[in-house]
Amino acid sequence: MKTVRIVALREDRKRLLEHLQDSSLIQVKKGELKGSEFSKVDVTAQTQVFERNVQLAEQALKILDGVVPEKAGMLASFKGRREIDPDEIGELAAGAGDVIAFCGRIVELSKRIADNSAEQIRISTSLARLKAWEKLDIPLNTGDTASTAVFIGSFPQEYTEQQLKSAFAEQNEKLCFELEIQSSARNMTCAVIFTPKSQKAMAEEVLRALGFARPMTPTSKIPKKKAELLSEKSRRLEKESEEAKKEIESFAEKRQQIKETQDYFRIRADKYNVINELDHTRHTFVITGYIPEEDCDRLEKLCDRIAPCCVEFGEAGEDAPVKLKNNRFAQPAQGIVNMYAPPSHDDIDPTPLLAFFFYFFFGMMFSDAGYGLLMTIVIGIVLKVFKPDTQMRNNLKLFQYCGISTFLWGLVFGSIFGDAPAVLYNHFTGANLSMADILPWPTLDPQKDALVLMVISIAFGLVHILVGMGCKFYVCLKHRDYGGAFFDTGLWMLVLIGLGVLAVGIATTQAVMMTGAVIAVAAAVGLVLTQGRGKKGFGKVIGGLASLYDVTSYISDLLSYSRLLALGLTTGVMAQVFNMLATMFGTSIAGTIIMVLILIVGHLINIGLNALGSYVHTMRLQYVEMFSKFYEGGGQEFEPFSLKSKYIKIQEEKLK
Repeated sequence: MKTVRIVALREDRKRLLEHLQDSSLIQVKKGELKGSEFSKVDVTAQTQVFERNVQLAEQALKILDGVVPEKAGMLASFKGRREIDPDEIGELAAGAGDVIAFCGRIVELSKRIADNSAEQIRISTSLARLKAWEKLDIPLNTGDTASTAVFIGSFPQEYTEQQLKSAFAEQNEKLCFELEIQSSARNMTCAVIFTPKSQKAMAEEVLRALGFARPMTPTSKIPKKKAELLSEKSRRLEKESEEAKKEIESFAEKRQQIKETQDYFRIRADKYNVINELDHTRHTFVITGYIPEEDCDRLEKLCDRIAPCCVEFGEAGEDAPVKLKNNRFAQPAQGIVNMYAPPSHDDIDPTPLLAFFFYFFFGMMFSDAGYGLLMTIVIGIVLKVFKPDTQMRNNLKLFQYCGISTFLWGLVFGSIFGDAPAVLYNHFTGANLSMADILPWPTLDPQKDALVLMVISIAFGLVHILVGMGCKFYVCLKHRDYGGAFFDTGLWMLVLIGLGVLAVGIATTQAVMMTGAVIAVAAAVGLVLTQGRGKKGFGKVIGGLASLYDVTSYISDLLSYSRLLALGLTTGVMAQVFNMLATMFGTSIAGTIIMVLILIVGHLINIGLNALGSYVHTMRLQYVEMFSKFYEGGGQEFEPFSLKSKYIKIQEEKLK
């Protein structure tokens, strides 16, 4: 990685920035030049306008998706962005105002629908309250007359007219009143009470004791008339909402235009955010940032072609971002490395090693030739037909390579959709063959040879861990930490190698066993003598002896690789179960149809469950068992100034 500084005339700023954004060559960092002649150009207001337009377009798209869902096939997510000619950017800019206008209209219509819906809920609530008063022929807010006090309201329990009169009498026998019950339910009684105005205070005291409450929304109209008006308003609001919905639906054909315009404003916002970071003088501006070393010549040619400017390169420091560069085999695994953490400048790029072991272990866990072949072919077709973007393409290639590994391991285990070939042959012929009888090569059966596969799994785990420790050994040598390389890492590698040779010797010859024992013991003695080297006095011995306890951690790590056997066994057993279920309905036409359905559904379920399990557990083996031995991470991923768009991309041949 190199640092870069570009000095150019302000009049060329627009063209130069646009071409730099198209080319994705440099990561721009904030200018830090000091002096009275340097200043920043504040374009925050324009940036905010662009960002608001991006948000408005996004909001409009969500509304459209809710009202008129976009018709897309199951595989549409694999489709790449639409390629456009650079000249089309100008066309997008010319029509951007109109697009934003009808985006605003979509949002306005959606708000109207939401407001109408909220108002209809309020109307429904009011109608529910008025229903209890539908027989009342006076307004709910009717007040007192010159001689009579009027009380319209409800009690919190059910009363008959006689019960309510009795309740009044119990409270105060002197109260004179007339009442009329409008409605009565289990938890509420609505009534109208008339009393002499001279006894109003007495009536209020009685009513308070019985829990009387006036209507929450008294109206000046008769309840029945008010209900009719509210119902009419509700119908009017519903009609308005339907019309607004139809108008939103009419914008469905503009969806692609909205997407592309949103990307246009997103690109503009990114460019103006960069302008905010640049140093300016009266006539020039300065771009500083980082660039991969292999792109320096390309940048110089681009600058010479676009505008007269000065380009300077320098050595990058420890704070420089990291750009991973790998071949076609390892590149799909870069996303897994970055998901954990990009490497720092003190690390090595673990992608090639991770890629090999990821494909290898995934295939061993999934371990079915039929599934692997299906994955490889389907992903190949998707890549050919849909031409996905780089990130999606790498993800698909990752699983395609895993599919190839799965196919090869499936041949080793003799598993082709479980034991489907043997089961189907036996089902229709009445024979009694196994997969071992059908396949012309020797195979390992995870069910019959479980112990052998357990040993093989742990052996692969030992190799995996030793590779991780070998990386640590290399990193220590690179930083001239010879003590860390030979004493802290090298001796532990010898201990593990010795234990591995010892295990082989137990199964073979005593000479091999003794050789392994000697290597392990000698390395352990070396650990005791060196691991306390940073301490004083008796602490050296204690530190050395205590370090041997770490052997339990390594044993635990090795046992983790038993999941290679466990996942492989699970895949095969589930496939065999579905094959057995499929053949339980005989060879009739109906039985054959049921068999086909069970085989398709069952194996799809098996693929979904065990592909996910293999992916997760393979990542765990990389992150926990291997990376913990050498990988620090903590680097900053290289993020070039580029066209960060969701729906469009510039045709690459037009950028060269």
